[in-house]
Amino acid sequence: MSDSDSNKTGSDTSIRASRRTVIKGVIASGIAVSAAGYIVYDRFGSRGSVSGAVERLVTLNVNGRERRVDVLPQETLAHTVRYKLGLTGTKIGCDHSECGACSVMVDDVSTYSCSTLTHSVRGRKITTIEGIEGPNGELHKVQKAMITELGPQCGFCTPGQVVAAVALLKHNPKPTVDEARRGMSGNLCRCGAYDHYLKAVMTASREA
Repeated sequence: MSDSDSNKTGSDTSIRASRRTVIKGVIASGIAVSAAGYIVYDRFGSRGSVSGAVERLVTLNVNGRERRVDVLPQETLAHTVRYKLGLTGTKIGCDHSECGACSVMVDDVSTYSCSTLTHSVRGRKITTIEGIEGPNGELHKVQKAMITELGPQCGFCTPGQVVAAVALLKHNPKPTVDEARRGMSGNLCRCGAYDHYLKAVMTASREA
């Protein structure tokens, strides 16, 4: 390899590393631009806000933390938590409120984040799959039960299944099998492991 080829390879590696660093930084902290709403200037140079403009830099309560993030007016919560906050446990499957892979809890209620506008949940408590674990990183009883009952197959729907199950048990700690089945009915599983997930919910409900 010539010196010029070696320099070119080193340059390409440096560029890739630099881009990777930038992308990681964006995912970790969210894009912090446009600190106010849209701003216009009239013909005299006076500054003012556009009528009806939405403030883009918002504060969200996610997994018990206040997070400042730049949010477009029509941005979905699924997009925000995955691509702005780096919480990729929330999956996007159908993107049409049908499969439940994107489920998060909003004020302890299981919610499809792919059809929820981020601006609509300001001031509310948002919990993603990353926020299910205990304060010391221990697994939630639902997660333990799903391991015991072999709930996950391919695993793509599992985060949504866990969130839905935790939300169900928060509101109904001792559900019957039929109540648990109805509570989990909004989450689809391509692998057909419904009985395993249902058994896991019932196992978790029996724990103190």
